[in-house]
Amino acid sequence: MEVIYVLIPGMLFLGLIMVGVLVWAVKNGQYDDLEGDASRLLMDEDDAPPGKPKSDRGRVPGGDPRNWPDAD
Repeated sequence: MEVIYVLIPGMLFLGLIMVGVLVWAVKNGQYDDLEGDASRLLMDEDDAPPGKPKSDRGRVPGGDPRNWPDAD
C-alpha cells in the first residue's frame, strides 16, 4: 500500500511533463501541415510536382541514370 504514495505523484508528474511536451509541440508548429506529409507519402519520387526539378537521387555523376550499381 505504501507504493501507491509514490506511484500517484509520479504519474501526475509524468502526466504534467507530457502535457508540457504537447503544448510545446503545438506552439512550435508541429501540427500545422497535416495534409502535406500525407500527400508526400503517396507521391512517387519520379513524379515531381509542376515547377520543381526531379531529384538526382540514385544518379552517378556523369553517368547514365539507369546504371544502378547492383544491376549486373
